Amino acid sequence: MRESTAIAVTEQSQTGEARRASLALANRLGFKETERGKVGILVTEVASNLVQHGGGGVIMLRAIAQHPTVGIEVLALDRGSGMMDVETCLQDGFSTGGTAGNGLGAIRRLSNFFEVYSLPTRGTALLAHLWANPITPPPEDVLEMGVVCLPKHGEDVSGDDWACQSDYPRRLLLVVDGLGHGPAAASAASAAIRVFQEQYHQSPQRIVEAAHAALRSTRGAALAIAEINFEKQLVHFAGIGNISASITSETNHHNLVSYNGTVGHEIRKVHEFTYPWYPNGLFIMHSDGLSTQWKLDRYPGLSRKHPSLIAGVLYRDFHRDRDDVTVLVAKGLGA
Repeated sequence: MRESTAIAVTEQSQTGEARRASLALANRLGFKETERGKVGILVTEVASNLVQHGGGGVIMLRAIAQHPTVGIEVLALDRGSGMMDVETCLQDGFSTGGTAGNGLGAIRRLSNFFEVYSLPTRGTALLAHLWANPITPPPEDVLEMGVVCLPKHGEDVSGDDWACQSDYPRRLLLVVDGLGHGPAAASAASAAIRVFQEQYHQSPQRIVEAAHAALRSTRGAALAIAEINFEKQLVHFAGIGNISASITSETNHHNLVSYNGTVGHEIRKVHEFTYPWYPNGLFIMHSDGLSTQWKLDRYPGLSRKHPSLIAGVLYRDFHRDRDDVTVLVAKGLGA
């Protein structure tokens, strides 16, 4: 499941819907009974916390994998009052809402990975990972990723999609936006994903050219591909249409260049650009379902958080309701 599932939680009765959705996902992924129970409890706590302290918000569920183990990512977003001191709020017994004050502490204990980002008056983002079985990170993993991929409100499927392929020392990332919305847009995006998965050993430029030929029978798409080469410390990038991408380090920022056009219909030129990669760099790529007005420096400390939290905060504050949206964030884990 590359696509996220979003559940609005604005009142206490909706906590049950979030719990049922999380248990259904855990069941599909093969979680055993004990681990499924943890998923249900955690999501119930997260949903209750959204209602009691965040003024309501959204919970996103996404299947994740660390081969051969599968897991569930829980991302909760609100625009509530936020927290002045996150660590204090995580202590059992601390409460600002007249409750027992055990919610956040319980969520952290149940999680295999847990992180929070909060700003006073601007809201909170909470991230939790739960794995079906214990995992051991691969030693060669030098990139951490997070993604939000959601359809336009009212649509069952998203015309946006994304993919990642590893071919060490290369990691290739793709974001595609099928023209329009609904099943026809999703079909165009799926065709691009198939080409990417078959051709990932090629350069980004060659893959875009292959996708252009393969998508002629579809309504077409905007598409961008980045290849991060960890040995050469370079990013090779080719994009067509409204897919935005940037690379940021502590001292540098690069906006990556895409050409106008529609893959599968009209492309005047495909060109591959090369940019520096930084061991602790941050790569962000998104469809035009996200406004380009965001600036990370308005969020103190966010760039040090997990990429899923970064993607979630950007989605919360800058997504366009009238469009499908994909936000992909990749973070270098250092030299």
